[in-house]
Amino acid sequence: MKSNLKWIVCITVIVGLVALPLLMATPASADKLSDTIQQAVGDGKIDKKAEPGFLGIPGAPGVNYILGFLWAIWVGWIFSTVGAFGGIMAGVGHITIFGLGDYAKDFGKGYPLNKLVTDSIRVSNQWLVGLSGLISSTNYYRMGRLVAPLGMCLAIGGVGGSWLIPDLTAGKISLKAYIGYFGIAVLALGIILFRETTAAGQAKRKKAKEAAAAFEKQSKEGGDTKQGVKVLEGSWVMMFIALGVVVASALWANLAGGAKWVAYLLALVGWGLTFFVGTIRFTFFGVEFKFKAFVPMLGGIFIAALASFLGVGGGFLYVPFLTSVAGLPMFLVAGTSGLVVLVGMIVSIFSYMVGKGVPVQWGFIGAELLGIFVGSMIGPRTSKYIPDIWLKRLFVVLAFYVGIRYITKGFLGYSIVPPF
Repeated sequence: MKSNLKWIVCITVIVGLVALPLLMATPASADKLSDTIQQAVGDGKIDKKAEPGFLGIPGAPGVNYILGFLWAIWVGWIFSTVGAFGGIMAGVGHITIFGLGDYAKDFGKGYPLNKLVTDSIRVSNQWLVGLSGLISSTNYYRMGRLVAPLGMCLAIGGVGGSWLIPDLTAGKISLKAYIGYFGIAVLALGIILFRETTAAGQAKRKKAKEAAAAFEKQSKEGGDTKQGVKVLEGSWVMMFIALGVVVASALWANLAGGAKWVAYLLALVGWGLTFFVGTIRFTFFGVEFKFKAFVPMLGGIFIAALASFLGVGGGFLYVPFLTSVAGLPMFLVAGTSGLVVLVGMIVSIFSYMVGKGVPVQWGFIGAELLGIFVGSMIGPRTSKYIPDIWLKRLFVVLAFYVGIRYITKGFLGYSIVPPF
């Protein structure tokens, strides 16, 4: 009961944080959008008499709310099923299917309207992934398939790493120049995870295989959450404090006008607190797992820093960490990854909408969020019927897709798969 109460309080706080940008960002966003449109009209970039499209911009592509709803169901389902690729799939919709990417490019790199539309696409992606993370992680928790302490420790490292590492290395390191090599690395990840689905790979992951088999058997017999995740050891209080401190560091860094050292200090304090959490132990269908809290925290720093450099989400990097390093069965991965991504999306949405006044088209986003809700409710309920090995193979297929996209974009200058 106490554990449920803690989770209810946590979800209530998260919902409040997600809703705040609606109240705080609207006036600034509207002013920025109006000023940017006026500048483009004055520069002769757009015809103010043209029919309004995306964001009410004259001459911009129109967006079909029904198509957005249907595409968002797919986005919500895939993210809530494998715990990754939600942002990329949302981007495919906004950039390619609705033509917003080519429209932004027409204005030329660096032009204010180009940047505004691009940022709006990013925030729209983040709203979709954030809601999917909220719904799926809540559902998985209720099903006993969310390792909350592991997700929180990854988030503690990830939230700080997503802003602090790029901030300290800005102008010194640019991994975007090596995006093709990153694509090769993603393909390698896919190959490694594929090998884990072979007989030899399964033999090395006895605990995960044993837990997955027990869960699959129980699912066929009607399902039972009583044998789901049970945390045996680990300081909840310390983890909540550490997570709160690093979230505060990110908000300070993006929203405060000065005293950047405060944000640095908060991030370091939050990371340092994780070392005092100690060992976390939990069971899943009678199989015990354990890890040192600082290990996923350090992994979160690395993953978030890499994702920030490349301008991508971290879900497809969290999943290999959770399966290969933490040794979890795929049945626990989607919910745990969703929790990590959710925290990162909240911070990023705040940074864009409140800190930079980035606008979004609320009617269109509303239709997509309805689709996300449907897809994210379906995902946790259908994934239990998909064998653990096939969940991993589904991830492998998507990893190959992402790898091919980055390889061709890095070495050829364009992607041979959408978004182009």
